[in-house]
Amino acid sequence: MWWEMDPAMKAEFEDWHSHEHFPERLGIPGFRRGSRWTGASGGEGIFVMYELEAHGTLSSPAYLERLNAPSPWSTKMMPHHRDMVRCQSHVLETRGGGVAGQALTVRLSPATGRDDELRSSLASLISTLVSRPGLTGAHLLRHETPPIAQTTEQKIRGSSDQVADWVFVVLGYDPSVLEALTSSDLSEQSLVRLGAAPGQTSDRFLLSYSATPADVS
Repeated sequence: MWWEMDPAMKAEFEDWHSHEHFPERLGIPGFRRGSRWTGASGGEGIFVMYELEAHGTLSSPAYLERLNAPSPWSTKMMPHHRDMVRCQSHVLETRGGGVAGQALTVRLSPATGRDDELRSSLASLISTLVSRPGLTGAHLLRHETPPIAQTTEQKIRGSSDQVADWVFVVLGYDPSVLEALTSSDLSEQSLVRLGAAPGQTSDRFLLSYSATPADVS
């Protein structure tokens, strides 16, 4: 998930997200890890990634119960999540770890009729990225909307969430290596050549907090 957070609310947001929201989410069966990231160049951008046992967790009774019965603190904070974008994902390809100091996310879509070509090309790229100095993991995700109605949390935010179709996530410890990818292997020109539609969105983030269920139980 990506969204913009009002700077005036950031301190309270981080308190709530770390001490109430993550423990709540990670207490739901099927949630394995949550990680929160902030924009590498400052600003209002937030990126959150949850690792789940299965896509079906996103339509499970326990998860829906929380989405439709937010706490008073959650109810206060939800309206400050602006321009929410989600990728409720299947993992198509994955190598390496899911947590590092730095992350690059690329939101993209395949060009018409080139889904298999793009997936194959990005799978080959992943296999080389994870062994490069400065990088530790790379993952390709594809969105599938869970079969659920609009939730109370979505209604509180005041608008329908936008959707990220496919997402390429690269993790590492050297910001210069991640930044260089945006003008080389993961530039728009390179991705279009591999089978992506024009118009991708790339952002770089710094890890703020990561936890597993055991960390917050």
